[in-house]
Amino acid sequence: MPLTETRVQELDALCKQFRIDTVELLHAVQTGHAGGSLSVCEILVTLYMECANITPENQHDAGRDRIVLCKGHAAPMLYRCLCEKGFFPKEEMKTLRQPGSRLQGHPCSKKTPGVELSTGPLGLGLSASVGMACAKKLSKAGGYIFPVLGDGELNEGTVWEAAMSAAKFACDNLVAIVDWNKVQLDGLAKDVMPIGDLAAKWASFGWKVYECDGHNIAQLYNAIEAAKNAADPMPRVVLANTIKGKGVSFMEGTNKFHGKAITDEEYELAMRELRGAK
Repeated sequence: MPLTETRVQELDALCKQFRIDTVELLHAVQTGHAGGSLSVCEILVTLYMECANITPENQHDAGRDRIVLCKGHAAPMLYRCLCEKGFFPKEEMKTLRQPGSRLQGHPCSKKTPGVELSTGPLGLGLSASVGMACAKKLSKAGGYIFPVLGDGELNEGTVWEAAMSAAKFACDNLVAIVDWNKVQLDGLAKDVMPIGDLAAKWASFGWKVYECDGHNIAQLYNAIEAAKNAADPMPRVVLANTIKGKGVSFMEGTNKFHGKAITDEEYELAMRELRGAK
């Protein structure tokens, strides 16, 4: 069933708060990746709050769903979702990137509750996710694997090796989501490494493709649920059209805030926009 209008409004409000919290945190610690964290917000919120069966209580169960943040630099938004789910206290968010903290700049599965895979080097998350999906099928454990990739990450050849393998092994329990924000560290993705028709490319590798507005909770939910419930014995990918830096006008659509520290002036401007946003 589709989400109710009331539930969509609740999740939209949560995304607004998560953006405020993330910008506040990154300004306070003067480090971290704002642009990619803001673009992936609705994707992670929809997964953690609605589509994926993962809680602190079932985090060690073989049949749980697994969310893999392949674009590990968006860890601040991942951590915000995890603390909201109760994996660790919200107060711990203030330790981001500090010596001895469990919340480092990229996720670490050995240290951080709820993190399924240590990520950072781009291109490796999908390969590991294919392995997880195959293991679930072999063990008949049930559950889905949800790797969340960046579109700049698709420059990596290992992504396409994994894509071929997922199709070969008919990983119909694998639902990848691409945070398709069109911008990466060095500039526009189309200028750094043109990838052509992204939907056609994934389809040519044997994947069932869905596309949606990555900042529209209802569309994301419908696409992910359709992918989960598709009958075809093949992996699925949701291409979520997003905007890098979404929610803060001067961060949107630019690589400037891929990993830049937020100044006091920028912070004040961002807070006025985010707190005043509908």
